[in-house]
Amino acid sequence: MTVFEIREALALGGIDNAWGEARLLNDYFSGEELKRAIERRLSHEPLQYILGEWGFYREMYEVGPACLVPRSDTECLVEEAVKRLCRGARFLDLCTGSGCIAVSTLRNTQDTCAVAVDLFEETLSLAARNAARNEVFDRVTFLRADVLASPPDDACFSTPFDAIFSNPPYIRDAVVDTLSAEVRHEPRAALAGGEDGMCFYRAILEKWSRLLRPGGLMLLEIGYDQREEITALADAHGFRAEVLRDLGGNDRVAVLHRS
Repeated sequence: MTVFEIREALALGGIDNAWGEARLLNDYFSGEELKRAIERRLSHEPLQYILGEWGFYREMYEVGPACLVPRSDTECLVEEAVKRLCRGARFLDLCTGSGCIAVSTLRNTQDTCAVAVDLFEETLSLAARNAARNEVFDRVTFLRADVLASPPDDACFSTPFDAIFSNPPYIRDAVVDTLSAEVRHEPRAALAGGEDGMCFYRAILEKWSRLLRPGGLMLLEIGYDQREEITALADAHGFRAEVLRDLGGNDRVAVLHRS
């Protein structure tokens, strides 16, 4: 198939960026593999899963059904992390997924190190491969833990962190099933944030914020409509919240400091 034929097939199948995706599929695949990749995309499987990798910030990541697709909106959080972390800082990344927040932050800061937490072994293995791919594996410890529970008794939590970062599940449970077919291919556990979308934020502030050193900060990705909720929740736990917008003008990153 030519790239023009791929574009036509994708456009007829309701793919918005048919031309751009056609060029990518044509670059990555040929022959029967190309045909199968087009079929997968027409079933609305995310392009990123089909390609098996995706660019985020200044790095390239392996991606697949074990993790949320890295999105440009999350680059806003990494940009703030890179600006705000001091040389030699130690940070905690909760709900690490592909590892994109931890890995890109490590790659773009000096002498920093991290602990990255996720609930699923398969996801942690993927994140570890991404750390190795981007040459920061020796600066990050991967740990399986449930962010909705208290931090486990582990030596890596014996020293306070300079910062805590997280892009947790924050979509209201009832909304998840109304999202696009592409998004519904992504792991529900990485999307659904409880009845009000706030359950992970509550857990982080109630159970994990004690791991933050005095004067440390938290950077939390939030939904476009969660400014008031995260501000009130932060205040209730002794934090002051500043909410930053992404490039699309939507509220995206909550910066928390102790009041």
